[in-house]
Amino acid sequence: MEIMTPVQPTDLSRFYRIALGLAVFTILYNIAEGLVSMYFGYQDESLVLFGFGADSFIEVLSGFDIAHMVLRIQKKPQSNRDDFERTALTVTGYSFYALVIGLAATSMYNLWIGRKPETTLWGVIIALISIAVMLVLVIRKRKVGRQLNSAAILADVECTKVCIYMSLILLFSSGVYELIRFAFMDTLGTLGLAYLSFKEGRECFKKAKVNNHCSCEDGE
Repeated sequence: MEIMTPVQPTDLSRFYRIALGLAVFTILYNIAEGLVSMYFGYQDESLVLFGFGADSFIEVLSGFDIAHMVLRIQKKPQSNRDDFERTALTVTGYSFYALVIGLAATSMYNLWIGRKPETTLWGVIIALISIAVMLVLVIRKRKVGRQLNSAAILADVECTKVCIYMSLILLFSSGVYELIRFAFMDTLGTLGLAYLSFKEGRECFKKAKVNNHCSCEDGE
């Protein structure tokens, strides 16, 4: 990945403030997205939307880890991950695994009893908004990460991309169901979210075991 020449020391504090602001915005956005998604997912009996909202709250935990990381590298750019970040990653990893179990079990139960969503229109709307917001965050985080020549911030860009993949799953499953009422689409979308959540949880545990800067697998 191409990295731009670092900015002058006099500009570093401004770019670190931008990086921290992006992290805080990500936290606040995920809280709002989680509340709205879980509400409409429950009201419309759309498990994929409800699960998407639950994932948003786990991303809030990850957001606090990123904000802490930005503050750490601002003070010591070459420093390694500290105890707070390792603990946050471990808690986040267990949260993702718990979400996987909940989504898989509930999707199988819904499939068994034949429960289907009343509508998935809100899933389409929320997914489109999420994709737009996350794309802007990817662009902004990549720019500031390159300006600061920070591998840690650039790695967070790859983590943000995973949120886009989840939004695409929500959009596809909700859109197909809303158009043709394919009975199993909500279940398939939920299992897709569970798969990505499992990979995110696994990545959290990998990162918690090492001392160097964080990295994400770009959805692989």
